[in-house]
Amino acid sequence: MEDLISQMLLHVRGIWKYRWYAMAVTWVLALGGWATVYTRPNDYQTTARVYVDTQTILKPLLANMTSVPNGEQQVSIMSRTLLSRPNLERVMRMVDLDVRATSPRLQEQQVERLLAAIRMTGTKQNDIYTISYTDQDPKLARDVVQSLLTIFIEGSFKGKHSDSQQAVKFLDEQIRSYEARLVAAENSLKQFKLRNSDLLPRQGIDYSAQLAIASDELRAARLALLEAEQSRNAIRAQVDGDAVVDGALMPVRIVNPEIDARITAINKNLDTLRLQFTDQHPDVMAAQRLLSQLEARKLEESRKQFRDSDPGYNYSPMLQQLKVALTEADARLAAARVRVKEYTLRHAQLQERRKAVPEVESQLAQLNRDYDINKDNYEKLVSRREAAKLSGELSNTPEMMAFKIIDPPTLPIAPIGPHRPALYSLVLLLALAGGAGAAWLTAQARPAFPGPGAMRELTGLQVLGTVAMNWTAAEQRRQRHGRALLGLALAALLLAYAGMLAT
Repeated sequence: MEDLISQMLLHVRGIWKYRWYAMAVTWVLALGGWATVYTRPNDYQTTARVYVDTQTILKPLLANMTSVPNGEQQVSIMSRTLLSRPNLERVMRMVDLDVRATSPRLQEQQVERLLAAIRMTGTKQNDIYTISYTDQDPKLARDVVQSLLTIFIEGSFKGKHSDSQQAVKFLDEQIRSYEARLVAAENSLKQFKLRNSDLLPRQGIDYSAQLAIASDELRAARLALLEAEQSRNAIRAQVDGDAVVDGALMPVRIVNPEIDARITAINKNLDTLRLQFTDQHPDVMAAQRLLSQLEARKLEESRKQFRDSDPGYNYSPMLQQLKVALTEADARLAAARVRVKEYTLRHAQLQERRKAVPEVESQLAQLNRDYDINKDNYEKLVSRREAAKLSGELSNTPEMMAFKIIDPPTLPIAPIGPHRPALYSLVLLLALAGGAGAAWLTAQARPAFPGPGAMRELTGLQVLGTVAMNWTAAEQRRQRHGRALLGLALAALLLAYAGMLAT
């Protein structure tokens, strides 16, 4: 500790030895620094505060119709990208700073100067953003802040609007592509239906159902044909007298001696043959056939006798009605036969095409599936395009975000800097330090031993004695005058410092 103190005292003595050098350097540094601070131009700052209201009633109303733009995100992104190079270059054009930049280097310096002087702060909770700019020209400071405020507001609207335009453009291209696909699918489906119209389902009925319906219709037609035949036969029997014969003149009740005698003989012969042979024997079968022929002849002769016995039989109204009914029955029978023939042909055609139907139905299902997919995608793209258009209009409408300028940029009157009192004080301190430093360097350049102790310490030699200085009265007065002048110089320096503070 004692060594440190002794070293410090040694340096202080060296500085005191060259105190006039120190004072001269201090005055030069102080005057130069104060002049620099005094001549430095004033700095003016313009500040603007804007409130962004993103809570609008349109959001809940249009939430299910389209994608509502996120106003908070738009404003946040714009606040972060406001100080980008393109925006700064735009500010330079708006305030005519680009005219001063006659070279790329000067333009780069202007951009860097703007970036260093602009300050933007914001609070996410209150949505209040502050833009400030400091410059030596108050009008330029106001114009820069106004330009930044304009870019901030416009950029908050145009950011999502440009994205929506790109989305609409992309959707338009996709819609045209799917529209072409949809038209091609419609044409393919139409051509396929024209080529396979007889094999395709009709009114929602597939081929199996058509075959089942054809089978049912064929059975119904055959049944109707059988009914028509029975009805025609019944009417014809009535016309031919079968009704009378069947009801009153059965062969066993008809009396015909000649035929009855032959029938009796044949019955006796048939009984004899049956005792000897079976019913499949040719003689037995011949006898039965002859017996049937005789009974039929007997029945026919009885009918003739019945008609001959009634002269008005052919002219009776009942017979005429029966003949008309017989004609209608024949017509129905012919129509039923045609219907059966047609249904038989249809059923046969369906049976022949039965193997080709699954392939046709599979191709039809594939075509319908492709058509439905293209149609569904086309309709979705159209709806998405309308939603994108609405979203773009919403992002560009002032109703989605309200910008309220709390503090507009104004022309600053009072400068905010430089802080000259602090700079004057700093210059004074630096000047004093510089003077002391100059004296110390001089002492180091011209070394001297301040006393025997220092000499003994540095050389390591034994000091035998010292010679003291005997100052005369004149020398003492001169030393007192010198100290007084040094004090006056220091006082004048402090007085000059006070004067600078007063200005």
